[in-house]
Amino acid sequence: MEPRGGEGHGPADFETTFREHYESMVRSLSVACGDREVAADAVQDAFTRAFVRWRKISRYDDPAGWVRHVALNRLRDHFRHSERGRRAVARLGGQSDHIVEGPEPPAAAPDALAGAVAGLPKQQRTAVALYYVEQLSVLEVAASMGLSEGAVKYHLHAARSSLRDIVEAP
Repeated sequence: MEPRGGEGHGPADFETTFREHYESMVRSLSVACGDREVAADAVQDAFTRAFVRWRKISRYDDPAGWVRHVALNRLRDHFRHSERGRRAVARLGGQSDHIVEGPEPPAAAPDALAGAVAGLPKQQRTAVALYYVEQLSVLEVAASMGLSEGAVKYHLHAARSSLRDIVEAP
C-alpha cells in the first residue's frame, strides 16, 4: 500500500471510508474469527489508528486495505494473547482464583455451511471471508493477509475442496 501522488484527503474522506467499509469488514472478520464482538473491536481499533494517521493513510492507493490489514493484525494479536492466557492457566493447573474467562465460543452455526466454514483452518477461513463475504479480489485478499496471490489461491482452493460436500449436498 504505497502513497499516491497529489493532495491528501480531508476528514470527510475518512468518514466516507468508514461508512463504506466498516460494516463489511466487521461482517467478513466475524466469519474469519467466529466472534462478531472481537471482529468489531478489531475493526474499530484499526479505524481509530487510521484516523490518527489519516493525513498519511489517505494518500495510500487503498486506505481501506490498510485498515483491513491492521484489523486482521489486531485479530491475530487478540487470539495470540488469549491462547497465551489459556496456556498459562493450564500450567497453573487451573488453580488461579483471578482467572477472567473470555467470551463464550460462538454458538453452533445455524446452518451446515457456516459451521463448515467455522471449522476451516484460520488462513482458509480468513481468505474465504475476505473473498466471498467482503468480495475482495485475490490481490486485495493477499495484501490484507500479507500473503502472495498464489498463497491466497491455494487457501481458497483448499477451502473450496473442504466445503464442496456441503455446498453440493441436496
